[in-house]
Amino acid sequence: MVPLHPKKRQRVTNPRYLSAAALIDSIAEKSITESSQKLRRTSSHPILSSSSSGSSTSAVSAYTSFNDPTTADVILRLFLDPTAHSFDFFDAGGSVACADVGSDVQIYLHSQVLNRAKYFSALLSDRWKHNSVIESSNADSNSDGNKLLSLKLGVPPIQGSIDIHLTVLELLYTDDFSTVINSASTALDILPVALELLFEDCVRNCVKFLEAVPWSEEEEKRVLKLVPLLSQEESEELLDRLLPGKDDSCEEMLHGLILSAIHNHPNMAFVKAFVAKLLREFSSRESARRVLERAFEESLKVVKESLEEYSSPDFRGDHNETEALQRLHLHTALTNGKHLLWLVERMIELRVADSAVKEWSEQASFTANLQRAFGDDAWRNIVPGLPAVVVRCTSKLAHAVATGTILAARQVRMKLVKHWLPVLIVCKDNISPMSPGHKSMYMELEQTFLLIISTLPMPEAQELLQQCLSFSTRNVEDCPHLVGAFNTWFRRAMQSPWRNIS
Repeated sequence: MVPLHPKKRQRVTNPRYLSAAALIDSIAEKSITESSQKLRRTSSHPILSSSSSGSSTSAVSAYTSFNDPTTADVILRLFLDPTAHSFDFFDAGGSVACADVGSDVQIYLHSQVLNRAKYFSALLSDRWKHNSVIESSNADSNSDGNKLLSLKLGVPPIQGSIDIHLTVLELLYTDDFSTVINSASTALDILPVALELLFEDCVRNCVKFLEAVPWSEEEEKRVLKLVPLLSQEESEELLDRLLPGKDDSCEEMLHGLILSAIHNHPNMAFVKAFVAKLLREFSSRESARRVLERAFEESLKVVKESLEEYSSPDFRGDHNETEALQRLHLHTALTNGKHLLWLVERMIELRVADSAVKEWSEQASFTANLQRAFGDDAWRNIVPGLPAVVVRCTSKLAHAVATGTILAARQVRMKLVKHWLPVLIVCKDNISPMSPGHKSMYMELEQTFLLIISTLPMPEAQELLQQCLSFSTRNVEDCPHLVGAFNTWFRRAMQSPWRNIS
C-alpha cells in the first residue's frame, strides 16, 4: 500500500533533488570557450529553438524566450551522467535503451525565468554565489555584453531523459501547460523532473491532469511510484482513486454484483455469466468463498421462510387471501431456489462449497416442510418447477461429496442422505407422468446417495438402504445402482470381523 503523508513534506529533502544538486555542485573546469566549441556540436537538438516557445507569462518579460542567446544570462548544459540517480519514471512506458553517454546539449536561459523553479531559485541566490557554486565567465556574454552564468545538469542516461528535461525547462517560459501536458504518459514523464526542479506550477498541472483522465495499467503503476514524492494534499485524489475506502471493499463489491445478478438485472442470464467469470478470475479464493457463503445463507433463509409460511399458513384472513399468500410464498421459494442453485454451482466450481454442504445437511425442519408442500397438489399448478430446483441443488452438493470434490465429515455425509432422501422420494412419487429429463435427474441423485451410503458405517448404511427401496422399479434391470448397493452391503456384512482379508 502506498504510504500516506501525515503532513506536507519539503521536496528539497528528497534524495532525488539532493542527487541533482550534486550534479550542479561544480562548474566545468574547462573554459566556456572550450565547452561552447563542444556544445555547439550538439546544439541542433530538435527540441531546441531560439524562437519564442509560446505566449509569454505575466512573470516573464515579453522580450525573453526559451534558448535565446541574445538576451540570456545563463548557459545550462544538460549531459547524460552515468552516476546520476536513475528512476523508473521515464522507461515505465516502453523504451529503456541507454542513449549515448557522450551526448550533451547547451541552452540559453534567463535567471528571472529560472526562478519559477525553486531549485534554480536557490541555486542562483546570493548564498550559493558566495560559495562559488556558480561562476561568471568572460568567455561568453550576451548581446548586451553581460556575462553569462554557467551551469551544468546531469541527467540519467536513459533514452528520452534529455528531451523530458528540455520540455520542463521550456515550460518555465509559459503558463499554458495544456499544449504540452495533453496525455497521461506525458504528464507522468514530466512530473518527476518538475518535482526534481521544484517547479510547483508544473507539478500542479501534471497532478491536475492525472486526476482527471483515465490511466492504462502501466500508467497506474507509474502513478503509484510517483505518489510518495507528492505532498498529502497533492496525492489525496490520486490515492482516493487507487486505494479502497475500507479493507472489505472488494468483498462488498462482489456481494453487490451477485445480488444485482440474481435479483435486479433484467438480462439475468448474461449478467450471471459475467459475474461467474469475475468470480472465477478473482485473485482471492477466500474472499470469493466468504461472499458466496453470505449470499447462499441469505437465499437459503428466504426459501426456508417461504416454505415455513406456506406449510403453516395463518388462517385469520379469508380463504382467498390465504390462498393468494400461499401462492406468493411458493413463487418466492421457487425464485430464490433458482438463485440458490446458481450459487451452489459457483461454489462447487470454485471448490468452496464445504460450508454449503454442512448447512444443507442440517436442514431437518426445511426438508420436513418440503415434504409437506410436495405431499399435496397445490404446487403442481403454482410452481411445477420447484421440486426440480430443490433436487438439482441437492444433487450438485451430494455429487461433489461423492466424488471427493468436497471432503465432508461422516456425520455430514450421513445427515445429508438422511434428511434429503425423503424429499427425493416424495418428489419422485408425486411427479407423474415423469419426463425423460426428470427421470435421469432423479436417477442421478439416487446413484449419488447410494455412493455416499457406501462410505458410512455398516449400521447407518443398513438403516438408510432400507429407505432406498423406492428406487426399484418393476423391471429390475432398470435399477442396477440399487442392486449394486445392496450387494456391496451384504458382501461386507458376510465378512467375519476377525478374519484376515487378503
